[in-house]
Amino acid sequence: MRIASAVVAGGLVLGAAACGEAPKEDNNAGDGGKKYTACMVTDVGGIDDKSFNTSAWKGLEEAKKDNGNIDIKYVASKAEADYEVNLTGYVNQKCDFILAVGGLMADATKKIAQANPNQQFGIVDANPGVANVYPMQFDTAQAAFQAGYLAAGMSKTGKVGTYGGLPIPPVTIFMDGFADGVAHYNQAKGKNVQVLGWDKATQKGSFSNSFDKQDEGKKVSDALVAQGADIVMPVAGGAGLGTTAAAKASGGKYSVIWVDVDGCESTPDCPVLVTTVVKNIPDAVKEAVLKAAGGEKLQAQPGFIGTLANNGVSIAPYHDFDSKVPADLKAEVEKLKADIAAGTITVTSAAQPTK
Repeated sequence: MRIASAVVAGGLVLGAAACGEAPKEDNNAGDGGKKYTACMVTDVGGIDDKSFNTSAWKGLEEAKKDNGNIDIKYVASKAEADYEVNLTGYVNQKCDFILAVGGLMADATKKIAQANPNQQFGIVDANPGVANVYPMQFDTAQAAFQAGYLAAGMSKTGKVGTYGGLPIPPVTIFMDGFADGVAHYNQAKGKNVQVLGWDKATQKGSFSNSFDKQDEGKKVSDALVAQGADIVMPVAGGAGLGTTAAAKASGGKYSVIWVDVDGCESTPDCPVLVTTVVKNIPDAVKEAVLKAAGGEKLQAQPGFIGTLANNGVSIAPYHDFDSKVPADLKAEVEKLKADIAAGTITVTSAAQPTK
């Protein structure tokens, strides 16, 4: 938990700065040079969602480490109505780079960016299609395909589950990939492992309707487990912590696949996590901010799309499950990565990012 705590602690200090207070640290203020300010607006999941907001903030922290002339701060959105207000606030503060986090922020970011064409914006998990917004998107269906195959191979009940926070593309892309990975396992092995919580064909499934309410996440996963799922993949930010905590309390009845950022580094529930479908947001954000701070013009087309081939997405180490995953299954999952990266296997989703 030390890693996550450090992120939160840093956020509290810099979050205060976002409200117009003086930053608590010196930040080499005595060097006389003009600072490059990178300012982040979280979505409603908040800075400590153990997911994409946490990851994006880590990217800003790493950019600052590499370039001491970069100042970073963030403001947390409590509701969707805060997005435009928070983005506009940073425009008025004359931030050099304004980062919006999450697909829910696409419309607000597009509106504010169009109104301020000389302001550099970046966004994670969306592409508003505006010249001054640098989109960072991730084809997580590819890594989720590996996770689905892995889950099918590990399931004892022959049933696995997934659920989302909201039915939006950055969420359903994981669920599509997961379902297809299970289907690929069934085809390869002549099995019939079922996916509960998501039907790729109809794009209908189970949702917590929240990215932060853990009790709502727990409710949805409890229902999937009651139907027989022994591995569940929540794609619901902090709401998924309700699932990991319940899995821990279940005494081994079921386990979890986390998403976005390695759950063994960001949650207290590593013992129940088989793996994580990782979205390498920190590196994408870090690279974008360092380039922009160095004077490079960020091109909205094509932006950045993370794949297995460029390490923009991946599955995390197995950690506590390392000895539990059979060697042949590990090898098959690794082979899938090579086949998908090479284009031998094509992973599709209606929610895949477009350039």
